[in-house]
Amino acid sequence: MMTHYPDELKASVTARMLPPNNVSVPELVRETGIPKDTLYTWRRNALNGQPITQEKPADGLTSEQKFNIVLETACLNEVDLGEYCRSKGLFPEHIKLWRQTCAQAHAPLSPREDRKQLTAQKKKIKELEAELRRKEKALAEAAALLVLQKKVRALWEAPEDEKSTSRSAQQ
Repeated sequence: MMTHYPDELKASVTARMLPPNNVSVPELVRETGIPKDTLYTWRRNALNGQPITQEKPADGLTSEQKFNIVLETACLNEVDLGEYCRSKGLFPEHIKLWRQTCAQAHAPLSPREDRKQLTAQKKKIKELEAELRRKEKALAEAAALLVLQKKVRALWEAPEDEKSTSRSAQQ
């Protein structure tokens, strides 16, 4: 079973593992009861610069707004960035994450991802072609029925001129 820990707890325990405190992981395991693998993962993520929070940053913003924020903050130093974030209600980690996303936007896909994408596109094309053939057949059938319907009307219904002349000829 997977346990979810509050972000505040993660932040405080992670801060204790990092300098200047450098509390050992086994000691924190005894104090908190959190598994050692979890603590090692938190420490590794913190050393790699990954944010501690699990939530998605600023979900209310569109991708265009996020890109504009990345552009606006590109030349700001740390102090100005903190001030900017406070004024907008954001976190610097969010902007860092968006900057990474923007940088990776045009990165080439791996061959495996290319194959998956190509396979999905081929499957979609086949489905669309099958649907198109089905609709073309239905359209051809409907057109044929209309033509036959007109021919039946022409055969069974005599024009008004013929009806009146045939009655007078019979009398």
